[in-house]
Amino acid sequence: MIYVFDGSLEGLLTAVFEWFERKPGQVTLSSEKIYQPDAFTESLAIQNDRAKADRVWLGLQKKISKEWMRKFYCAYLSEIPEIFNSLFLFTIYIFQNPAGAEKNYGNEHVLTLSKAARSVEREKHRMEAFIRFQHTTDGIYYCGIDPDFNVLPLILNHFKNRYADQKWIIYDLKRHYGLFYDLNIVEEITMDINTQALKQPAPHQLNEKEELYAHLWKDYFKSTNIVSRKNTKLHIRHVPKRYWKYLTEKQIG
Repeated sequence: MIYVFDGSLEGLLTAVFEWFERKPGQVTLSSEKIYQPDAFTESLAIQNDRAKADRVWLGLQKKISKEWMRKFYCAYLSEIPEIFNSLFLFTIYIFQNPAGAEKNYGNEHVLTLSKAARSVEREKHRMEAFIRFQHTTDGIYYCGIDPDFNVLPLILNHFKNRYADQKWIIYDLKRHYGLFYDLNIVEEITMDINTQALKQPAPHQLNEKEELYAHLWKDYFKSTNIVSRKNTKLHIRHVPKRYWKYLTEKQIG
């Protein structure tokens, strides 16, 4: 049997509740985006239910540590199509076994979640390190990003704490939503603007001093760079080329 859900965390947790309530036997969880109807396999459309999802989430918190709750959430944010079914089966496995079951790396779902979470955490740290804001004419610091995974929920607190004295927007170009900090709270936003404009603001949209700051930073970077100690392979290992587009010092000009 296949459970089909909308791809949300609430839907995934509701699916777990439905499985325990119905006990249908072997079930595969699939998101609506990738589900392909099969004439020989019965399916059930999962209707999101906040109360049911909350019960599963609270129950999971009692069974596993905060560290593993974060791994669970990070794995979900990976958006890997197969991860939804692994999360579903992992949760059922945890509820059906004694405390400590999440440490059994011989279980394929435990291992899958751990690997996915590690990849997402790595992307989170790289976004925190490599994001560079541009100061716009309306006084907001802006950066458009396209991370491999949905890490905006994970980097929110880092930027709120580090840049608490300035308004900023970090916009995920791939997922079409962003975070806006107005000096008080961080809100989720969407913008109906063409992708190119979101990727790189036009010169007239930037603060008049932004170009000067960029030149000063590039000059500083060049002055501190010791050519004789250049190690390109090591540099790329720590700063992969796909992140260079975020770095002012890597821009030509």
